[in-house]
Amino acid sequence: MSSRRTTTITGSLLTACFSTVLILSHTAVADDQGPGSGKGGKAMDKPPAGVKVTTLLPERISVDNSTQKTAITATVKNEGTKESGDIRLLVVGFDGLKVKNVKGCTAMAEKDLPKGSNSGFICSTGNLAVGKSKSYAVDATFDLSRTGKICLPVQTSDGKKTYWQQGPVPFGTTNPSPNAPATPLLLGTDNKPVAPGGDRLPKTGAGSEVLPLGVAGAALMSAGAAGLWWVGRRPRQEH
Repeated sequence: MSSRRTTTITGSLLTACFSTVLILSHTAVADDQGPGSGKGGKAMDKPPAGVKVTTLLPERISVDNSTQKTAITATVKNEGTKESGDIRLLVVGFDGLKVKNVKGCTAMAEKDLPKGSNSGFICSTGNLAVGKSKSYAVDATFDLSRTGKICLPVQTSDGKKTYWQQGPVPFGTTNPSPNAPATPLLLGTDNKPVAPGGDRLPKTGAGSEVLPLGVAGAALMSAGAAGLWWVGRRPRQEH
């Protein structure tokens, strides 16, 4: 085989391999948080006829054990039969989960934060057309020695009405990984941090449920963290 032919084939193979790596890498990043979930969401104030807004959080996130940094995608959707009108999405952190930044949104003043929260951002979503959604990239930190919660209220632009609220929703793990590079967290799971100086797992969440061994082993490959918004009235139940 001539050296030119060898060079051509080698170059083609390298190009093909490089393309494959790019495709696989892109897929892995895109699928890292799993599908969006409305877990912990509930309707609040009655919206105009035909208007139905909801939110989604990833089913799982991953926390860097050395920096405590994590990334969360928050999505607001219009599932109604009419345009949403001018709305806004709030992203609020509680306990061990602190929202550091939400791309395209404005940080809430400390005096405006909901009681018990440590951080919050206001995202002016505007008017969502029927069937449309808008997603926001959330940068946060998660103290794995504590529980962590996040909340996504969807309000009118003036904040006088809350149409929808996803929260309180915890992110956590029943199987901490202190010696691993990162700890996967699942949405809707109370965090069970490792006790200082030992490997006992004290209960730190509101619930006491533990994932079945088989389910936990598969689900905790990649996971998630969530929040709370105090509203002093009973949520309207959807039927």
